[in-house]
Amino acid sequence: MKFVQKGFDKIKPLFEKGGKYEKLHPIYEGHRTLFFAPKIVTGSKGAQIRDGIDLKRMMMTVIIAMVPCLLFGMWNVGHQYYLATGVDATFLDKFLIGAMKVVPIIAVSYIVGLGTEFTICVIRQHDVNEGFLVTGMLIPLVVPPTIPLWQVGLATFFAVLVGKEVFGGTGMNILNVALTARAFLYFAYPSQISGEVWTYLGDKAPVDGYSGATSLALAVEASNSGMGVVDKLAQTNTALSADFFSLPNLFYGFIPGSIGETSTLAALLGALILIATGVGSWKIIVSVFGGAFLTGLLMNQVAANTYMEMPAVYHLVIGGLAFGAVFMATDPVSAAQTEAGKWIYGFLIGVLTIIVRVLNPAYPEGIMLAILLMNVFAPLIDFYVVQANKKRRLARATV
Repeated sequence: MKFVQKGFDKIKPLFEKGGKYEKLHPIYEGHRTLFFAPKIVTGSKGAQIRDGIDLKRMMMTVIIAMVPCLLFGMWNVGHQYYLATGVDATFLDKFLIGAMKVVPIIAVSYIVGLGTEFTICVIRQHDVNEGFLVTGMLIPLVVPPTIPLWQVGLATFFAVLVGKEVFGGTGMNILNVALTARAFLYFAYPSQISGEVWTYLGDKAPVDGYSGATSLALAVEASNSGMGVVDKLAQTNTALSADFFSLPNLFYGFIPGSIGETSTLAALLGALILIATGVGSWKIIVSVFGGAFLTGLLMNQVAANTYMEMPAVYHLVIGGLAFGAVFMATDPVSAAQTEAGKWIYGFLIGVLTIIVRVLNPAYPEGIMLAILLMNVFAPLIDFYVVQANKKRRLARATV
């Protein structure tokens, strides 16, 4: 890496005060700190402790945790394609077809997002925020592979500008930026974000009996027709496999859906990485799953439709609950910060997710709205947790 460092050092004078490209210093510093820890200390006097774990390194840890979801998502897009066309294919064939659809979405997300951030940083003359390293990967993973690239670009621009930069940049945003992009797409272009997923290319027709509908869409169809959700899932795509929407398939993710959300197993692998490195809060993850499961059990007891009768464990493996719990709810900026607050915050996300799913047939997936709503209430939760702690300490205090 010495030659890289020499290259940065050689051009550094051009971007310093008085240099030819002084105004572009934020862009220079942003790229340099991708390779090397910034030489920043808290003051000019006293002892200083240098740590290699800065914000960029934390963000890279999250990206590594998302790799299982990304790689599986690429393969699954190709898997759904070959299922629809009825053509046998190797693992590599499926992965390459999936990469054809997913890589351009990732490229547009990063190009538009980083371009927006760099432009704003140059205008405001402040350092480049590192937060988009993760957001740029999250946005592609929460959209279907059918999404038009121009919509990805528009949603990314909106999320970075309105969801983060107007609040002051990374660390200041109230809402999760990636979910802000998805919410923009859902309300602006609902047919593209919630329609049937992409299944084939070219002029080959899908095999008889194949449906590109997601498990959540099928759950709503079952509820509207009075059919049991589990029965509906069992009867769909039976021409391909008798257990296409079985519980194991739902857990592993061999089903249609957004690119990164289908595999609960891949999301849990990412959770292990986040928890082991201390980057993600296990309390939030566990409480989201706990809140969703307990609410599912409650709905079983007061069931007024077939969706409410669906076994609670199914709620944990359909839709984007697992992905949202691991990568969205744990966002260190928009989540609750107090330890007790994390339990409350996560539990309420799980509860609201199931309530939105089963009581609002127009919106089968509830995790997005649940997290965005609790993002708004996270500071209030922390406030009351701190106040309660103060009262307990004052009660113990002696004069």
